[in-house]
Amino acid sequence: MLLATTAALTGILAASMASAQEEASPPQAARPAVGPVGIAPRIEMDAKAKEIIQQRAALAASVSPVTDAVLLNPAEGDWLHWRRTYDVHGFSPLKQINRSNVKTLTSAWTWSLPINTTQATPLVHDGIIYVASAADHVQALDGTNGELLWEYSRPQPVPVPGARAPQPSVHRSFAIYDNKIIFGSDDRHEVALDIKTGKVIWDHLLGDEKIGRLTAGPLVVKGKVIQGTSGCAAGGCPVIALDANTGTEVWRFYTVAKTGEPGGDTWNGLPDDQRFGASIWTTPSYDPELNLIYVATGNTYHWQELMKGNLDPAKRRGTTRDGLYVDSTIALDADTGKVKWHYQHLPQDYWDLDFAFEQTIATMNINGKPLKVVCSTGKMVWTDCVEAATGKFVLSHDAGLQNIVKTYDKKTGRKTYNEATIPDLTGQRRNLQCSAGYGDKNWPAGSYDASSGIDYTSLVEVCGESAPTMFGPNQAAYTQGEETRMARYQPGTDGNIGRLDAVNWATGKTLWSVRQRVSITSATVATAGGLIFAGDADRWFRAYDQTDGKVLWKTRLNDVINTYPITYTAKGKQYVAVIPGCCGNGRLNNMHQLTPEVQAPRPGGSVLWVFALPDEQ
Repeated sequence: MLLATTAALTGILAASMASAQEEASPPQAARPAVGPVGIAPRIEMDAKAKEIIQQRAALAASVSPVTDAVLLNPAEGDWLHWRRTYDVHGFSPLKQINRSNVKTLTSAWTWSLPINTTQATPLVHDGIIYVASAADHVQALDGTNGELLWEYSRPQPVPVPGARAPQPSVHRSFAIYDNKIIFGSDDRHEVALDIKTGKVIWDHLLGDEKIGRLTAGPLVVKGKVIQGTSGCAAGGCPVIALDANTGTEVWRFYTVAKTGEPGGDTWNGLPDDQRFGASIWTTPSYDPELNLIYVATGNTYHWQELMKGNLDPAKRRGTTRDGLYVDSTIALDADTGKVKWHYQHLPQDYWDLDFAFEQTIATMNINGKPLKVVCSTGKMVWTDCVEAATGKFVLSHDAGLQNIVKTYDKKTGRKTYNEATIPDLTGQRRNLQCSAGYGDKNWPAGSYDASSGIDYTSLVEVCGESAPTMFGPNQAAYTQGEETRMARYQPGTDGNIGRLDAVNWATGKTLWSVRQRVSITSATVATAGGLIFAGDADRWFRAYDQTDGKVLWKTRLNDVINTYPITYTAKGKQYVAVIPGCCGNGRLNNMHQLTPEVQAPRPGGSVLWVFALPDEQ
């Protein structure tokens, strides 16, 4: 096998130029040998091969720098952020593909990716599409035809004997800034690659296994790389800011309030080493006018201890069991990482109903006046919108699928729970919980059209029958057996569990709702062409009409679609891209209990699919 110290333009070119010294050096990227196994080949390239390789290198090198100004106002044909823009609208102003011609959409090209669970978002700049896939593999491709321009492959961590097997590699996004591709790795490093060559510019270790995983992609704000973490040890998950030019750490904020800190008295007297959770699942949003980063957090997976609290009653006195900052929107100063305000959507979360998803920034007409808000939708498809500047509660919208919240305070948004759904700590009673912990809403993000004020979100209609597995008196740690759960249909269901909703949060009206048998599992992307693109667990990828949800086009792909579709332009032509790839998570497996007829390929495969209108003849 031929080893190269950095990513290369092509395997053939690198093979022909490799030296014995390079072969002996520590590997940074690896490629199969072009010739016989174990022999470093020498390839003679003719003039044509050299010409093509030089053309690809020139295309890769032609990209313009992605400045702060560019991130604030991306070109219409670029997709530079996780949800295209800082406000995470997931909306594209492109309209070359529209209601009238989408029926002719056809496959333009495909590209195979490493086989593993994928929830990835491609990014696009100047017509080049960048993909960060499983096993920390990053590639740059010509957006018009899928030709490989460069690739980087990071050596994977060596398994430790006796240690828990690593979870599947899942990174939902990465970032582009200046001349860099920036991503979080499986081994908890933040890495910056040269956007033109794939060579490493800097590499920074964020921490040991206590900081968990980097499922959320980084956000770049004013020259800082903001990286969230998930699945952390006691003390919460850190949000870490690095200097984008050097990779050095600038500030760090932990999502669990400790004793003596603001919010530290909300943990029912628990000591700091028993305060867990508040994972960061997705990339934050950012308001440049307020200079605030909006971070979404998950629940505490140590909920039984939070309910019971400290065994010493004196240490519980004067405390609550809300557990800050779990299930919250946290507004952080982008320069310092200091908390400006927080809003907790689901205090005392006994149900694993995270509010850990996209934080949509929007200006809405509230009581006849424009008001900038941040909206967050949790697993039970309950949306809270709060003032972007202060965190003051504005409104809530309930999709009508949950049985957890009985009512809420119209001034503060504080929720009153249905006591019949609160878990029985004796373990004797099973509850019907709607939504179940795997979420009617989850990481697949919705799209928001600011011109109409309508949000388009893919959902499922699934409940769960569950009972907690009780801890013994000396068991304080979270275990995977904490709760047993079986999927159940919604009461009165017709058997359809897949759903796509168009909702105006400001008015509280659902304009339309499309329902189908199979769960709709991807994020949505809405366009100025009047379309919404989304995919499902039965491998169908569809274009819907924004006015009524009618399916205008569909095609069947190679695997379950649970990622983030995008749309972009290259050389003036609009494309739509999506990456199927499954599964590696309990959510889809649990939902498939209700649709056992759905067949997914095993082993599956991740493929980048790109679609376009046919060329004019």
